[in-house]
This record gives sequence, structure tokens and C-alpha cells, in this order.
Amino acid sequence: MGKQYIKEMIKVYCENSATQLEVPMGTSLKELIAMLPLKAGYPLLAAYVNNRLKELNYRVYTPISVRFIDISHPEGHRVYQRTATFLLQQAMAELYPDNTFHIRHSVGSGVYCEAEGKSAFSEQECVALEEAVKAIAAQDITIERHREPSADVVAKFEAAGYADKATLLRSRPRLYSDIYYMGSTVGYFFGALAPSSGYVDNFAIVPYNDGFLLSLPDRTNPLRLGRVPRADKMAGLFHQFHEWMDVVGVPTVGELNSRILQGDTSEMIKIAEAVHSRQYSKIGDQIYEAHRTRGAKVVLISGPSSSGKTTSAKRIGIQLRVLGLSPVLISLDDYFVNREDTPRDEDGDYDYEALEALDLARLNDDLKRLIEGQSVEIPRYDFITGTRQWHEHPLKLGENSILIMEGIHGLNPKLTPALDEGLKFKIYLSCFTSVAMDNTTRIHTTDNRLLRRITRDYRTRGNNAYNTIARWPSVRRGEEKHIFPYQENADVMVNTSLFYELGVLRPIVEPILREIPDTVPEYGEAHRLLQFLDNFVPVSPEEIPLDSVLREFVGGSSFKY
Repeated sequence: MGKQYIKEMIKVYCENSATQLEVPMGTSLKELIAMLPLKAGYPLLAAYVNNRLKELNYRVYTPISVRFIDISHPEGHRVYQRTATFLLQQAMAELYPDNTFHIRHSVGSGVYCEAEGKSAFSEQECVALEEAVKAIAAQDITIERHREPSADVVAKFEAAGYADKATLLRSRPRLYSDIYYMGSTVGYFFGALAPSSGYVDNFAIVPYNDGFLLSLPDRTNPLRLGRVPRADKMAGLFHQFHEWMDVVGVPTVGELNSRILQGDTSEMIKIAEAVHSRQYSKIGDQIYEAHRTRGAKVVLISGPSSSGKTTSAKRIGIQLRVLGLSPVLISLDDYFVNREDTPRDEDGDYDYEALEALDLARLNDDLKRLIEGQSVEIPRYDFITGTRQWHEHPLKLGENSILIMEGIHGLNPKLTPALDEGLKFKIYLSCFTSVAMDNTTRIHTTDNRLLRRITRDYRTRGNNAYNTIARWPSVRRGEEKHIFPYQENADVMVNTSLFYELGVLRPIVEPILREIPDTVPEYGEAHRLLQFLDNFVPVSPEEIPLDSVLREFVGGSSFKY
């Protein structure tokens, strides 16, 4: 008789079911699911193993703690989205082999896509494309990630017509690189995918602007597809910057990295900053015209966290001074009620994102009196004591004065109901990264903003990356509730991202992220961000202008905050 080999057993602790069991070494996470008493409302898509995100075909060889996630988890939703776009990539290659496929930006829970050289998609074409994706899903094709020599991966991407992916890998030389296979289709993704194409079971493809929308499930209610928000102005801003990035010649990170490695960093910074200067100059002209023609007196600036509201307000103020107006800056944060009167969120914490956290009665009364020409004592909120203080000198607006107020509720009609609409000029700040990782891998604007916030909080507020990441879900809920629904109310939209900035943030934020231990759940997000930043060639901040929006986060600004 031959020798019998008994597989060594290892211990696994499942956080979802608070269950511990022993399994044979080499058991996959997908096999582990069948052994556990899990009660998941939706199919499990991936898992955190010792707080690192892993795909379900990952095999365990040492004792682990595992936490499975489904589509209702933020990262689980991204897994579903990435998997769906892989299927869509194959379908587009089959139906439109001569048109380069682009995933442009998010729209609600879905993504907006275009085909280069094709101006629009009809209802019939979208139905055909949706049926092609459904056919791929029905085959339940296994999706596998392999680590192969980078030269081989580059060659495979070039053979498949994905020059953008090949350029990215060439711009960040590594001996080995990851490549995904779904049958004969190859792909490159930043982040985990589902185990097979069959996991993509709920989606729709509909005509949208010059392309189509891949509509995906709502994360908070995955049984239904996400609502498509009205976002004509935002879509226009996206389109404008995508066209501009093509003209500049850096539509993808690979192209940007290549320019930096060629020594063009200084020029890239100057171009990006010149675009910002032009934006602020145009806004100053528009405010001046609104002041002259309809008596606009109050500029309201809104935008999500780390979109650069404070610096933008100051730079717009300078443009107004050039035009002979006298800007006065006020932060809506100064109208916070005393801390003990602040409403609580669902976790019992103070909810500073709620509209009710502001003293609306006092704000509207002050605005009314200021517009009438009265002298008004303006409050100043002390974040340390959580109480209202007062500025030393009353404020009075002159004939050429413009009041600039920035805060997350700036575009909410409930903020200033006592103020005539003609007196307002409304600005929405976005921070979408107009450069894409590659043609089918977009960069999430939330990642850009989170990296900005981690950098700023660490430098100016004494918060480590752990605290900022732990707080981020609450911040995002506040944005979804209080900011994004009102963005289309803006008279003008501004993109405050700079296409070179992630290269600047990388060497600054990497050591901050590495301080998070792997013993806490927040380590998973820190590890993901570190992997993301690894795609960018570092950029020195020395040539960044002192009035740049980026200086608000990395330091060295000529403005006082």
C-alpha cells in the first residue's frame, strides 16, 4: 500500500458568524462558505482575511480571521461593479471591436461609458449589448487572477489591443504584475473581482448622453437598480475635462507617468494650475455680472469633504477684488449650535453634517440685516469648547461688498429661505480625477478626497489615518444626504482636482497609512489605498504654486486658514 497523506488542519475564525473551525490547509474561501453557518442576505463576493481584501478563490494556509462581504458593503459594491465592467469589456470587444471602450465616470450606482468613434447608442443597441453581457453571465465563466512576469502581461495586453494597460505597466516597472482571465478575455483591475461571471445577475444598459449607462444595484437596497440622478451640469463638467485631458495628452495614469519620467513634471504642474486659475477668473467675471445685473450679494459655495472649499473661496475672493468688488468670507461652520444642542446620528455621535446642526434662524436674520446695510455681530464657533464665540468687530456690507459663504449645505434651499434667489450666486465644487487609471478603470473621486483628507487631518488636526478612515463612512453618508442631491442647483461647477496631485500625495500619505496596524478593520482600507498609490510615479511638491488648492492639504499655502 502506498503512503497516505493527511492534510494538516488549520484554525479559521469567521467574524460574520462568530464561529471557529478547523479546515484542511489549502481550503479556498469559497469552499469555506459552505462549511459555515452564514446567513447572508445577498451572495458573498469577497472577504477580508486578517483585514486584507481577498477574492473567494484565495486559499488559506495559515490560521486566519475572515470577514465575508456582499454587495451591501462599500467594497463589496466595488467588487460587483468591477466584475460587471469585466463582462461589459468582453461584450464591447465582441460587438464593437473597432471602437475603443471607455468607462468615463460614475452616475449614481452605475457608470457612464462611451465607445471612441461612436457618438451615441440607440435603445436597440443597448438592448443588444445588455443581452450580450447577460449571455456571458449565464455561462458562469470562472474569473482568475494570475501573477505573471510583467513582460508577458504587457505582451498579452498589447495583443488584445489594450495599449493603455500596457503603458501603465511599463510606466511603473515591476518584475511581476497581476492579470485577470475570464475565459480568453484578459483584464487589469485595481481590486478584487467575484469568482465568476455568474455573480453579475442584476444590471441594465440604457442610452445616456453620448454613450450609455451601465446601471447597477443600489448598495443600500441591492434588489433594485440605483436611481439615475439628474446630473446634466455635472455630466457637462466631466465631458469638458475628459476632452481637455485628451488634448493635453495625459488621459490615463500610464501616459501621465510616462510624461513625468521624461522630465515633464514642471510643465504638467503649470498646465494643471493654469486651468484652475482660468476657472476662478471666469467665476469672478460671472459673479461680477450677476452683481451688476441682478444685485447678487451672497456667494454660496458647497462641495463634499476635501473638495477645496476654503482655498476656492479665497481665490474667488481675489478675483472679485481685481474687478473692484469687496469680498467678505464667512464659514457656515461658525453658525453651529452649541455642542450640547447638536443633533445625534444613528450611532449616537454628534451629527455635524445635519442641517439642524446650524442655527438657521440666526443665520437668516444676520443675512437679512447685512443685505439691508445694518451692522451685525458675526458668531465664531470654537471647536475646542464646542461653544459660540463672537468676532471682535461687527460686520457691515458696503455697496460693492460680496459675502462669500462656504459649507456643505450651501446649495440646500432650506439653508437660506429668507434670502431672495436673485441675491444668491451658487457654486458647487467637485474633485473628480479627470485622469483615468486606464480606459476601463476609473479613479474614484472619493479615493482622491480621502487621501487629501488623511494628509490634511494628520498635518493640521492631529488626527491619524486610523481616525480619518474610521470617520469616513459617516462623512460619506452626510454627503449623500446633504450635498449631492443639491449639486445641480449650482450656477457654476468647478473641478478642483489636479491631474498630477496623486503623485504628490503618494510619498506624503504612504507613511501615514502604514501607521495603521493590521489588527484593526481600518487596515483593509489603508492597504487598498497603498496598493492604489503604487500605480503613481512620485512627484515633488516644490513647484506647486503657493495659492494652489493642493497646498490646503499638503501645506505651504500662502493663504491663512
